[in-house]
Amino acid sequence: MEFASLQDVLAGLSGLASAKVLLWSAAGVMIGFIFGAAPGLTATAGVAIATPLTFGVSFDQSMSLLLGIYCGGYFAGSIPAILVNTPGAPGNAATTMDGYPMARKGRADMAFVLAVLGSFVGGILSGAVLLFLAPALSSMALMFTAVEYASFGIFGLVCVAAISGGSILRGCVAATLGMILGCVGIDPVDGVIRLTFDLPQLLTGVPLIPALIAFFAIAEMLNQGSTAEVRELPPQERASIAEALRSFLRHKWGALKAGLIGMGIGILPGTGPTIASWVSYSEMSRREDPEEPPLGQGAPRGIIASEVSNNAVTGGALVPLLTLGIPGDTVTAVLLGALTIQNITPGPLFIIENGNLFVLLVGILMLSNVWLLAFGLGMRRFLPLFLKIPMPVLLPLIGVFAATGCFADSNTAFPVALMGILGVAGYYLSTLGLPMPPLVLGLVLGPIIEKNLRDALTVHKMDITIFVTRPISAVILALTLFTVVVTIRKAAQKQVTE
Repeated sequence: MEFASLQDVLAGLSGLASAKVLLWSAAGVMIGFIFGAAPGLTATAGVAIATPLTFGVSFDQSMSLLLGIYCGGYFAGSIPAILVNTPGAPGNAATTMDGYPMARKGRADMAFVLAVLGSFVGGILSGAVLLFLAPALSSMALMFTAVEYASFGIFGLVCVAAISGGSILRGCVAATLGMILGCVGIDPVDGVIRLTFDLPQLLTGVPLIPALIAFFAIAEMLNQGSTAEVRELPPQERASIAEALRSFLRHKWGALKAGLIGMGIGILPGTGPTIASWVSYSEMSRREDPEEPPLGQGAPRGIIASEVSNNAVTGGALVPLLTLGIPGDTVTAVLLGALTIQNITPGPLFIIENGNLFVLLVGILMLSNVWLLAFGLGMRRFLPLFLKIPMPVLLPLIGVFAATGCFADSNTAFPVALMGILGVAGYYLSTLGLPMPPLVLGLVLGPIIEKNLRDALTVHKMDITIFVTRPISAVILALTLFTVVVTIRKAAQKQVTE
């Protein structure tokens, strides 16, 4: 597969100078901020709602609006994750691990700047990789079968070791409960109905958005409300951009690795920012910094890993869409429809036949990240206004927004009721010391592992050795084993020193 010619590159880049492209991209990023920051509303919903509006609009204006929403939505979920411990989108769940503890220490502004910088770097990096390596990366993605997906899902669960709140056992128990929740619905292989309690709404499984809001937002609200005194966030320090840049540059190699992880995971259809952010967060746990708190206690490197990775997914997910015609995630599935509106069929010949449009699309993706940086840093002045809202007023407001987001996800009341039930369950589990992030991770990865594991064994006549005889799967499992050994050794050394 050939790359676009120099003439196509120049033609594509010239399209970025259009005032309409600049304005549509800026509008898209601002709309993405709204959808990303509201719990329950995601970038997918924003792009889906905006796609019908692109009828009769040119390709450059259409992609400027939609890619702006795409990038802005993936970042903006970090805003409630930092301020109220509630990720605006599943891909920002890992940001709560250190973002909210930083806010509890009066450093919400620093956390916010790091999230903006991380999202910008991740988006620009993914755009650059998409521009130069898209054909090669698409060929690599074709090498993944059910065997590799199953091994990769198991590797993702190893992230439990890094997000288990200091206890690997409790993290594993929480992840197991999440995987049990992931079994709810119709068996993807045999078609058997499991754990639905005769509720037809659960035939498709436990929806992720209500579960995410329940285990993070509702459980936290109940935790706060159960105390004799509601905990207010302390006065916040104003962080300098120079200080945030120094912190970011101190972890530049970790950020680069997180970007490559996000890009790589984004290429694999059916994965997305949630898995990418947790894998990067787990990888960052190997990097100790004596100048920072441990991960999970307000470490800037945790925010950097999560936000760089989840925004790097944007460029990665476009690789299979543009080169194979296969959406990499839910947003690119909607973008496939938007491209169809423009009478464009993505696939192996897209770059060859529409090189200028490919370059223009990548340029718009990078432009959207520039707007993200500008608007994100500009929004800092409004954070103090949000933080002045009294917690007794803020908690009910969060509950209302959470319920609204759950209802908007399917326009039915069932997700709202499910959110309440799971939220109460999450509260009681947290009182037992079980962390919520591994539970959500188990819910996400459980169905992926189950389906691909059973498909792989079925295709290969129940030969389990296939997982170690295929090179890519063997490497992934070796990394998994290595991570487990290192994590257990670190936990043992920590117990000895204590």
